[in-house]
Amino acid sequence: MSSIVPATMSSSEESSLLEGDSIHVPDESDSVYNRFSKTQKNVVVFTVSFAGLLPTFVTGTFVPSIPQIAHDLDSTGAAVSLAVSLSVFANAIGGLVWAAYSSVYGRRPMYLWGMPILCIGSFGVAISTSLRWLLFWRFVQAFGCAGGVSVGAAAIGDIYRVEQRGTAIGTFFGACLLGVALSPIAGGTAAYYWSWRSLQWSLGLWGLLEMVFIYLFLPETSHSHSGGIRQLTTPFNFVWINPFSSIWLLRSPNIMAVTLANTSAMVTEYGILIPIAYTIGARYHISNEALIGACFLPSGIGNFIASPIAGRLSDVMIEKWKARRKGIRVPEDRLRAALVGGLLVPLSVCLSGLITMYIAGPSGLVLNLLCFFMNGIGMEFVLTPIGSYNVDVLQSRSAEVIAAVTAFRAIILAPVTAAVLPSIETLGLVATNGIATMIAILGYGLIVLTIRYGDRMRAWVDVGYTVMD
Repeated sequence: MSSIVPATMSSSEESSLLEGDSIHVPDESDSVYNRFSKTQKNVVVFTVSFAGLLPTFVTGTFVPSIPQIAHDLDSTGAAVSLAVSLSVFANAIGGLVWAAYSSVYGRRPMYLWGMPILCIGSFGVAISTSLRWLLFWRFVQAFGCAGGVSVGAAAIGDIYRVEQRGTAIGTFFGACLLGVALSPIAGGTAAYYWSWRSLQWSLGLWGLLEMVFIYLFLPETSHSHSGGIRQLTTPFNFVWINPFSSIWLLRSPNIMAVTLANTSAMVTEYGILIPIAYTIGARYHISNEALIGACFLPSGIGNFIASPIAGRLSDVMIEKWKARRKGIRVPEDRLRAALVGGLLVPLSVCLSGLITMYIAGPSGLVLNLLCFFMNGIGMEFVLTPIGSYNVDVLQSRSAEVIAAVTAFRAIILAPVTAAVLPSIETLGLVATNGIATMIAILGYGLIVLTIRYGDRMRAWVDVGYTVMD
């Protein structure tokens, strides 16, 4: 493990790290990443990606069903939409818990403990007869699968070197976000032709199958000797740790800046997708839940296509700028790949609002779907390099930093999802999308500042920055 000791950087972006910066690579570093063959690594990526699909299905299948659920439970769309906000919050809390304990018991047990909770929550949602019970079981359901992203990204960080990590994490995020494309269609189709309750039963059964799959094919990946992971001899030897302690990692100016940046990007996605039945559906006279779900497809396809490309580009940036600095690596170089997405995200949400307001008929619908596709691409060009960067600079606490970022993001996104529909009703769609556009532009500025002054920012607060080479 190599430790980066921050120092002040000169004004040139191409300057090497000054004296005081050091990169130390222990002799055992190669063996840490050579424990698994290429085939075994591919199996790990596939397995954690399959598990990472579940959180997106838990959320994505629910949104197109909101009008039907509201009618079934004698409630309103705005009230049922609170279940989306609650699941975002539960994902944040659960992510912190699973990430913290993955640093004690390892990655594999967290999946095996979380899946039964997901199953119970899914079955509970399926039999809910009131909004109160629906909200309760949605929390349980989302909590159970909350470790899918943070623990999965950490597992990949455990087995890939820095130069390969962006590509691997990009593949992981892309596979996970395939659920963004597929889940709304599945949810809408189930609601229209079957039942939203039946789909929840299906999610519970999926959780059971996932648990068996992980038990059979996922090895433990954590570095038990690194000091960041404290393996215990038995899972019954319970140790209490504070899962919220990882939030303290956000005192790092670097981590906080990129967290605000990726949160601002996700605000735009939630802003255009959560109210889709009441914006695109109402404007273009789409009432079929399956067709509403299909409108999510361009965004998901954009996510799926862009994520591995963005991950690979971030690896290329690391190598390119390392060569320009004559062998010295600066972690913030990975973020240069995010600049593409930083432009596409605000542009797409701004255009979507204007198109919906002023262009009617099939032309307006097609143009909106193109905006969704553009937003999906931009989102992944922001999220993937930032996710890899967080693992790079805090590899020994990778699961915890991903969970902390997710938790903070949820604190912002939970009220945003609850406020989108009221904002559209009060301010109008164009104004609401305009606010999201400005937020995304501010996020782009934070990425630029982190690239430019990243080493100085790391010097302000040292949270134990580490890079596994």
